[in-house]
Amino acid sequence: MAMTSNRPYLIRAIWQWISDNGMTPHLLVNADAEGVEIPRQFVEDGRIVLNVSASAVRDLDLGNDWISFGARFSGSPMSVLLPVSAVLGIYSKENGQGMLFPEDEEATSAEEDDGPEDTPPSGGRPSLKVVK
Repeated sequence: MAMTSNRPYLIRAIWQWISDNGMTPHLLVNADAEGVEIPRQFVEDGRIVLNVSASAVRDLDLGNDWISFGARFSGSPMSVLLPVSAVLGIYSKENGQGMLFPEDEEATSAEEDDGPEDTPPSGGRPSLKVVK
């Protein structure tokens, strides 16, 4: 019997773990995946990093199929909507701890790398590695 994807459950669990430890959860997103509604001006190399901390977003919904929230980008409010399959990773801004996910077949393929930083400099990029 096939099981549903564990990705949304892991995203919620890691978001909670990062938040409970007083750190800032960030999502690494495949911006070119179908259904992604984000501010395109912050996309680099087909990826975007989104701060999804409770203090940075409103109405955060980490659902099984979709993630949605409201946030401000350069002072302008915007609604963000993205399929869970477009999330490539979730990690702590402060220390890079978290988890990377493989890109789904339905998502546009892109090279695996550290991903872009579209947030203010904070002392370096996350140090996550993909283990296969």
